[in-house]
Amino acid sequence: MILFFGAGNGTVIAVKAKEMLSQENINALQWLFGNATLLEGETVCGNFVGPRREMITPWSTTAVEITQNMNICGIERIEEFFAVEGEEAQYDKMLQRFYRGLDQEIFTIDKQPDPVIYIEDFESYNKQEGLALNPEEIEYLKGLSKKLGRGLTDSEVFGFSQVNSEHCRHKIFNGVFIIDGKEMESSLFKMIKKTSQENPNLIVSAYKDNCAFLEGPKVAMFHPVSGSQPSEFVAKEVDTVISLKAETHNFPTTVEPFNGAATGSGGEIRDRIAGGKGSFPIAGTACYMTSYPRFNEGVEATAGINAHLSTEAGKGAADLADESCAAAMAVERDWEKTPARPWLYQSPQEILTKASNGASDFGNKFGQCIICGSLLTAEFEAQRKFGFDKVIMLAGGVGYAKKRDALKEKPAVGDKVVLLGGDNYRIGMGGGAVSSVDTGQYANAIELNAIQRSNPEMQKRAYNAIRAIAESDNNTIISVHDHGAGGHLNCLSELVEETGGNIDISKLPVGDPTLSLKEIIGNESQERMGLVMQEKDIEELKAIADRERSPMYVIGETTGEHNFTLRNEKTGEAAIDLAMEDMFGSAPKTYMKDVTADYTYAPLAYDPAKFEYYVGQVLQLESVACKDWLTNKVDRSVTGLIAGQQTCGEIQLPLNNLGVTAIGYNNKEGIATSMGHAPMVAMVDAAAGSRMAISEALTNVVWAPLKDGIKGISLSANWMWPCRNEGEDTRLFKAVKGASDFSCALGINIPTGKDSMSMTQKYPSGEKVLSPGTVIISTVAPVEDINKIVHPNLQNNPDSVLMYIPFVDGAASAAAGSDAKEAFPLGGSAFAQIVGQVGNIAPDVENPAYFASAFAAVQKLVADELVLAGHDISAGGLITTALEMCFANVNGGLAINARALEMIAKEWGCTGGSDSIFRALFSETPGVLVQVASASVDSVAAALAECGVKGYAIGNYLPARKVVLTGFGAGDAVSLDIDALRDVWFKTSYLFDIRQVGETCAKERFQNYKKQPLVYSFPENFTGSLSSYSGVAAPVAEGSSALAPAADAPIAAIIREKGSNGDREMAWALHLAGFRVKDVHMTDLITGRETLEDVKMIVFVGGFSNADTLGSAKGWAGAFLYNAKAKAALDAFYAREDTMSLGICNGCQLMAELGLITPTARELSPKMIHNNSHKYESAFVGVTIENSPSIMLGGLAGSKLGIWVAHGEGKFSFPAGMENFAVAARYNYNAYPANPNGSPEGIAGVCSTDGRHLAMMPHPERCLRPWNWAHYPAELRSQEITPWIEMFINARVWCSAK
Repeated sequence: MILFFGAGNGTVIAVKAKEMLSQENINALQWLFGNATLLEGETVCGNFVGPRREMITPWSTTAVEITQNMNICGIERIEEFFAVEGEEAQYDKMLQRFYRGLDQEIFTIDKQPDPVIYIEDFESYNKQEGLALNPEEIEYLKGLSKKLGRGLTDSEVFGFSQVNSEHCRHKIFNGVFIIDGKEMESSLFKMIKKTSQENPNLIVSAYKDNCAFLEGPKVAMFHPVSGSQPSEFVAKEVDTVISLKAETHNFPTTVEPFNGAATGSGGEIRDRIAGGKGSFPIAGTACYMTSYPRFNEGVEATAGINAHLSTEAGKGAADLADESCAAAMAVERDWEKTPARPWLYQSPQEILTKASNGASDFGNKFGQCIICGSLLTAEFEAQRKFGFDKVIMLAGGVGYAKKRDALKEKPAVGDKVVLLGGDNYRIGMGGGAVSSVDTGQYANAIELNAIQRSNPEMQKRAYNAIRAIAESDNNTIISVHDHGAGGHLNCLSELVEETGGNIDISKLPVGDPTLSLKEIIGNESQERMGLVMQEKDIEELKAIADRERSPMYVIGETTGEHNFTLRNEKTGEAAIDLAMEDMFGSAPKTYMKDVTADYTYAPLAYDPAKFEYYVGQVLQLESVACKDWLTNKVDRSVTGLIAGQQTCGEIQLPLNNLGVTAIGYNNKEGIATSMGHAPMVAMVDAAAGSRMAISEALTNVVWAPLKDGIKGISLSANWMWPCRNEGEDTRLFKAVKGASDFSCALGINIPTGKDSMSMTQKYPSGEKVLSPGTVIISTVAPVEDINKIVHPNLQNNPDSVLMYIPFVDGAASAAAGSDAKEAFPLGGSAFAQIVGQVGNIAPDVENPAYFASAFAAVQKLVADELVLAGHDISAGGLITTALEMCFANVNGGLAINARALEMIAKEWGCTGGSDSIFRALFSETPGVLVQVASASVDSVAAALAECGVKGYAIGNYLPARKVVLTGFGAGDAVSLDIDALRDVWFKTSYLFDIRQVGETCAKERFQNYKKQPLVYSFPENFTGSLSSYSGVAAPVAEGSSALAPAADAPIAAIIREKGSNGDREMAWALHLAGFRVKDVHMTDLITGRETLEDVKMIVFVGGFSNADTLGSAKGWAGAFLYNAKAKAALDAFYAREDTMSLGICNGCQLMAELGLITPTARELSPKMIHNNSHKYESAFVGVTIENSPSIMLGGLAGSKLGIWVAHGEGKFSFPAGMENFAVAARYNYNAYPANPNGSPEGIAGVCSTDGRHLAMMPHPERCLRPWNWAHYPAELRSQEITPWIEMFINARVWCSAK
């Protein structure tokens, strides 16, 4: 039966139960649903939008689990339905449908499982199911059927198509290229592998696993002793390897952007989890490419918060009070004034908003930051139509593993195959095959059914189980693989590939009883991991999985017979019964026959006199413009290991060159990552595009002191190409060869990557749009000292010089007669895009040795701390780089001698004059700008000369907020208003922000972002030295980075629930302060394994408990309130007078929900509600510590400190008034976005009247080190610790005294 609850605002929650629920359970559900009302009757009248009946949402899965954790039995499904006026209402038709009334059939699917079908007509079945089998593969299947003497089952044909799809087997990269009738000497993959053969450098594992591994440093790992029960945290030094992976999810993101990007991010994270015998992801990257969003036509209306928008929204400036912002809105976006196509699925505005929401949402809920990213839009016509209609969505990331676990082991006969993760649904059927062909080739139903859904909280649970095994002294995992494209078929076949295996389909969890065997084994429901373990080790994993609430199933075993058999042992039906070699096939090698058909472009036409107009245009182009709309919604601090992310400066703008993480909490070594791409350059010269992509990635990562310099870097190359269009296969070959040759010459390698060779979109009209051939380069490198990262924001040093260091030897190229190829060409640049052209000459790197020398020179400057600020020259050219160095500041500007640029141009073979200066300002020729103290100029010059590299002093610091170009322009000088151009640059972010937070909050952010600089005031006696405090954790041995508290230290417990992700950094903060720290999961309290009797302090940690389903912390609170042992332990703890508690973020929400801020009068507690923006807010903001009774904040009163916020429901509400607690902290500005949630009076934290219990939304535990802060005073960066350590030391001192 289905019960309906009215939840307010027309929302109805439908609950499907096996039988009528008791009144007690109904009361519990009403509380859970926010005091909802049980509606009478079996139907509800009205018009509603809700989930497709056949697609159980992740929200439902989690909601049902919450009820189970509250001891409510028999509930099968819970979904939300939203009242609308009629069928014309806006909603996401990919995920939802319209309902005219709700009844008892809303979840009914009138379908029985399809039987196993034996296929004889392979051609028809291929077309019917969209399997993308080529004629050679069909002939192979016919031959296999004949060899076996039987038809092949539908699962066997489907499975073969998935595991052998281009998406999964990279047939083009392994194929033979015949160009202009001549067979090429190497496959694409061999050219990529050549880089590692010639330059193995730090590689530990390449090409043979889910991710690549490099040699890492020795670090102190910090984790609980046991994963199966409550235990204390310990730190142990181990040797590590560093992981790198990047994955694209282009087709799914084109069709259904949110889930496409979310599952792309999730799949990439799983790849790094599945590296070796289990590894640990730390941080991610993201890149999006679409066709132009056409904001000149208005901001498109969206379902929900922006449903009211007209096409005029975002176009006008009359309602902006800030004159500079209003002026910025008057600057047109002229390059995109072309008619839009009738987009196949969703528009670029929709795709960019939803895709970035999806990727951000997955990382936020899983607990992985995105610390580095990129965005590009492009479209044009040149003999063909080009545009990223089939979009690019890349998710990448870095992490680490124990070195001992870097390589998988070979399974032995009789080892068990284990599945961790959720149920099977009819989701993501045939994604591997459909992703391998042009989008639009198959019917909408086939393409839509291939889209997966995401459940990051389930993935987090599976990861926690694997993490516990991998962290232990004895890792019992033999092999681990993730479930991605092809679902069970790919994962399980890879697990048993070396031995063969039997899988019992009846052991696989099924969430939809109508699934056929083919659908059970072939769906891509995601969030699942497959493992091989010895039978004797299963029990320990089961105990860990149960504790983490990670579903676990033993589903088969290895055989040693090299078979791949998937059978329902209950019925005897075999879905697949093949030899492993037959499953993977012996299909003929792929042949790529093409001719040379390069595109030709006219020289760029432009008017140098319109320089300032062009600057205003370039600054708005998505690849150049402010990305605040992307960074303000994605976590950039979780783990507490982040040493560098996108934002910098007093105003916190996304301008950083690279991302950096620590590996251990007490180690200076870390990991650097960056990105680069140049698809428009590749349109001019495919090989140059690859070299420029690599160059951009390297000039981004150069700002960290790297182990072994450039040779310490490894690359991931992700190739997206519109193959099988005349000339494009040839261009692909040239591009790959260019990347291979350039990497070999630089002395670096490419140990990992991915390819997507079907980047063409077909429209019903027959029109084809090709995505420009693109390689996205991601870097990874070990960092020697994360304290020495150089940021791009100009330092307030009046006695400083701006230097230009080109990474090309233009003079040598000119002398060699290279057609001035490196003399500041503009082809393929952002400038070329805004004038609607491509250009005939693009930047390139002709001398890899010189590039490597320039890289080494800048590395030396960074290591010797001679650089005050530094920024690479890429999208938008040198003028953009100079402006961006000034944007994140309140004060200062630059004076640039344009004649110095003219001199360089002449040296490089240009004729000189204003045009050469113009080109120098907009060209994207590889190089960097650095700010150095005048007193250091000689040292810098000596370092450059030592490396044989030229640097040029082209300007100096200017007190005024101007960038002044002398010797250029009609009056021999051009003065650019930094603040006005910053608003033009920010405008694009504002337009996107309208779509995600609505016009009101978007306007507030646009007009306030520059008025809320970070201002600090540290405690008077703060020294920044940890040794100045007594009782803190000390090294376990002399010289060790592993720390331990005193044996008699008080015990603090972190309390976490499924979905919590802030546990490790909080445990470390307590550990560092001198606590013994215990890891406590809610299951420990529910089962009675933990009673808290020996605990003096508890901390409810941050994250997304139960994925915030039914409200932040609501399900977590229910687990306390409706489980007797957990409730008794909590009540007893708060009844004691020798205890204290802290709730951060999700933990703050829990304390408010349970009334723990006012424990003696819980009904008087503050409450937490949604942010005013109705979205997740991520920012580094300033807070003021109030004079309050808080024990933890004692001694910090009056301080103004920087702190991370990362939450969606962080607005304090005071329904019972504010008399029963004290305000402990406030945001420095009581306006959005510095007050990120709209809390009254800027309140960020509150405490009990006795000061023992503190609840805060911001994250002090993620701000313990100067490198944790997104902006730390430059003169204090050498400090060891930040003032936030004092709150944890204060807690330990108080607990010790009790």
